[in-house]
Amino acid sequence: MSLQISTATVADAAALNQLVNSAYRGESSKKGWTTEADLLDGTRIDEEALRDLIQKTDTTVLLCKEEQELLGCVELRQDGDKIYLGMLSVKPDTQGKGIGKKLLAEAEVHARGKRCSKIYMTVISVRQELIDWYARHGYRLTGERKPFIVPDTRWGIPKQSLEFVVLEKPL
Repeated sequence: MSLQISTATVADAAALNQLVNSAYRGESSKKGWTTEADLLDGTRIDEEALRDLIQKTDTTVLLCKEEQELLGCVELRQDGDKIYLGMLSVKPDTQGKGIGKKLLAEAEVHARGKRCSKIYMTVISVRQELIDWYARHGYRLTGERKPFIVPDTRWGIPKQSLEFVVLEKPL
Protein backbone atom coordinates (compact mmCIF):
# COMPACT_ATOMS: atom_id res chain seq x y z
CA MET A 1 0.00 0.00 0.00
CA SER A 2 1.50 3.34 -1.09
CA LEU A 3 -0.12 5.92 1.17
CA GLN A 4 0.20 9.67 0.67
CA ILE A 5 -0.57 12.24 3.37
CA SER A 6 -1.69 15.76 2.47
CA THR A 7 -3.55 18.67 4.02
CA ALA A 8 -7.27 19.00 3.26
CA THR A 9 -8.67 21.99 1.41
CA VAL A 10 -12.26 23.18 1.17
CA ALA A 11 -12.49 21.27 -2.12
CA ASP A 12 -12.11 18.03 -0.11
CA ALA A 13 -15.16 18.67 2.11
CA ALA A 14 -17.62 16.51 0.14
CA ALA A 15 -15.28 13.50 0.03
CA LEU A 16 -14.42 13.95 3.72
CA ASN A 17 -18.10 14.10 4.62
CA GLN A 18 -18.71 10.78 2.88
CA LEU A 19 -15.63 9.17 4.47
CA VAL A 20 -16.26 10.30 8.05
CA ASN A 21 -19.93 9.37 8.05
CA SER A 22 -19.22 5.99 6.43
CA ALA A 23 -16.64 5.24 9.14
CA TYR A 24 -18.84 6.17 12.12
CA ARG A 25 -22.53 5.95 11.29
CA GLY A 26 -25.04 3.93 9.33
CA GLU A 27 -24.86 0.47 7.81
CA SER A 28 -21.62 1.11 5.91
CA SER A 29 -19.81 1.80 9.20
CA LYS A 30 -20.64 -1.70 10.43
CA LYS A 31 -18.13 -3.10 7.89
CA GLY A 32 -15.39 -1.69 10.13
CA TRP A 33 -14.77 -1.81 13.86
CA THR A 34 -14.94 1.96 14.51
CA THR A 35 -18.69 2.25 14.09
CA GLU A 36 -20.79 4.30 16.48
CA ALA A 37 -24.02 3.20 14.78
CA ASP A 38 -25.16 1.23 17.84
CA LEU A 39 -24.59 4.28 20.08
CA LEU A 40 -25.84 7.18 17.98
CA ASP A 41 -28.35 7.80 15.20
CA GLY A 42 -27.88 10.44 12.55
CA THR A 43 -24.73 11.83 11.04
CA ARG A 44 -21.28 12.41 12.55
CA ILE A 45 -20.63 15.66 10.66
CA ASP A 46 -21.83 17.48 7.57
CA GLU A 47 -20.16 19.14 4.61
CA GLU A 48 -20.72 22.67 5.90
CA ALA A 49 -19.09 21.86 9.25
CA LEU A 50 -16.14 20.28 7.44
CA ARG A 51 -15.65 23.37 5.28
CA ASP A 52 -15.71 25.50 8.45
CA LEU A 53 -13.24 23.17 10.19
CA ILE A 54 -10.80 23.19 7.27
CA GLN A 55 -10.82 26.99 7.18
CA LYS A 56 -9.99 27.43 10.90
CA THR A 57 -6.49 28.82 11.40
CA ASP A 58 -5.81 26.62 14.44
CA THR A 59 -6.91 23.39 12.72
CA THR A 60 -5.35 21.09 10.14
CA VAL A 61 -7.16 18.14 8.60
CA LEU A 62 -4.79 15.54 7.19
CA LEU A 63 -5.89 13.23 4.39
CA CYS A 64 -4.55 9.78 3.64
CA LYS A 65 -4.91 8.63 0.04
CA GLU A 66 -3.76 5.78 -2.09
CA GLU A 67 -3.46 7.07 -5.62
CA GLN A 68 -6.49 9.41 -5.65
CA GLU A 69 -8.74 7.38 -3.34
CA LEU A 70 -9.42 8.95 0.07
CA LEU A 71 -8.88 6.25 2.70
CA GLY A 72 -8.55 8.22 5.93
CA CYS A 73 -8.36 11.55 7.71
CA VAL A 74 -7.64 13.14 11.06
CA GLU A 75 -8.38 16.55 12.58
CA LEU A 76 -5.56 18.28 14.48
CA ARG A 77 -6.39 21.42 16.46
CA GLN A 78 -3.78 23.51 18.24
CA ASP A 79 -4.67 24.06 21.90
CA GLY A 80 -1.80 26.00 23.47
CA ASP A 81 1.17 23.63 23.71
CA LYS A 82 -1.04 20.60 22.95
CA ILE A 83 -2.78 19.23 19.88
CA TYR A 84 -6.34 17.93 20.04
CA LEU A 85 -6.71 14.88 17.79
CA GLY A 86 -10.22 14.21 16.53
CA MET A 87 -12.23 12.70 13.72
CA LEU A 88 -9.70 9.95 13.02
CA SER A 89 -11.52 8.11 10.26
CA VAL A 90 -10.58 5.18 8.04
CA LYS A 91 -12.71 3.84 5.22
CA PRO A 92 -14.44 0.78 6.77
CA ASP A 93 -13.35 -1.79 4.19
CA THR A 94 -9.70 -0.72 4.51
CA GLN A 95 -9.48 -0.77 8.32
CA GLY A 96 -6.73 -2.97 9.71
CA LYS A 97 -4.27 -2.08 6.92
CA GLY A 98 -2.17 0.49 8.80
CA ILE A 99 -3.97 3.66 7.66
CA GLY A 100 -4.93 4.72 11.19
CA LYS A 101 -1.37 4.06 12.40
CA LYS A 102 0.01 6.16 9.55
CA LEU A 103 -2.34 9.03 10.41
CA LEU A 104 -1.38 8.84 14.11
CA ALA A 105 2.32 8.97 13.18
CA GLU A 106 1.72 11.96 10.92
CA ALA A 107 -0.29 13.66 13.69
CA GLU A 108 2.76 13.34 15.95
CA VAL A 109 5.03 14.82 13.27
CA HIS A 110 2.59 17.71 12.89
CA ALA A 111 2.42 18.27 16.65
CA ARG A 112 6.18 18.26 17.04
CA GLY A 113 6.43 20.72 14.17
CA LYS A 114 4.12 23.02 16.14
CA ARG A 115 6.36 22.53 19.23
CA CYS A 116 3.59 20.79 21.14
CA SER A 117 4.34 18.62 24.15
CA LYS A 118 1.23 16.40 24.03
CA ILE A 119 -1.55 15.09 21.84
CA TYR A 120 -4.90 14.49 23.50
CA MET A 121 -8.32 13.27 22.45
CA THR A 122 -11.75 12.37 23.73
CA VAL A 123 -13.27 8.93 23.16
CA ILE A 124 -16.75 7.73 24.09
CA SER A 125 -16.18 5.84 27.34
CA VAL A 126 -17.96 2.64 26.26
CA ARG A 127 -15.71 2.30 23.18
CA GLN A 128 -13.25 0.03 25.00
CA GLU A 129 -11.85 -1.53 21.81
CA LEU A 130 -11.00 1.94 20.54
CA ILE A 131 -9.47 3.02 23.88
CA ASP A 132 -7.38 -0.18 23.82
CA TRP A 133 -6.22 0.56 20.25
CA TYR A 134 -5.06 4.03 21.25
CA ALA A 135 -3.35 2.58 24.36
CA ARG A 136 -1.35 0.24 22.09
CA HIS A 137 -0.14 3.40 20.33
CA GLY A 138 1.05 5.16 23.48
CA TYR A 139 -2.07 7.05 24.56
CA ARG A 140 -3.08 6.85 28.21
CA LEU A 141 -6.30 7.60 30.05
CA THR A 142 -5.93 10.80 32.09
CA GLY A 143 -8.78 10.01 34.50
CA GLU A 144 -10.68 13.04 33.18
CA ARG A 145 -14.24 12.55 31.97
CA LYS A 146 -16.36 14.97 29.99
CA PRO A 147 -20.09 14.98 29.34
CA PHE A 148 -21.19 13.83 25.91
CA ILE A 149 -23.10 16.83 24.66
CA VAL A 150 -24.56 17.01 21.19
CA PRO A 151 -25.17 20.72 20.62
CA ASP A 152 -27.05 20.04 17.42
CA THR A 153 -28.93 16.92 16.28
CA ARG A 154 -27.06 17.17 12.95
CA TRP A 155 -24.12 15.53 14.79
CA GLY A 156 -26.05 12.56 16.09
CA ILE A 157 -28.73 11.50 18.50
CA PRO A 158 -27.48 9.34 21.40
CA LYS A 159 -29.31 6.04 21.90
CA GLN A 160 -28.09 5.84 25.52
CA SER A 161 -26.38 8.00 28.12
CA LEU A 162 -22.79 8.63 26.98
CA GLU A 163 -19.68 10.39 28.23
CA PHE A 164 -16.14 10.98 27.00
CA VAL A 165 -12.85 9.91 28.53
CA VAL A 166 -9.69 11.87 27.79
CA LEU A 167 -6.55 10.17 26.52
CA GLU A 168 -3.19 11.81 25.95
CA LYS A 169 0.28 11.02 24.74
CA PRO A 170 3.38 12.99 25.64
CA LEU A 171 5.67 13.79 22.74
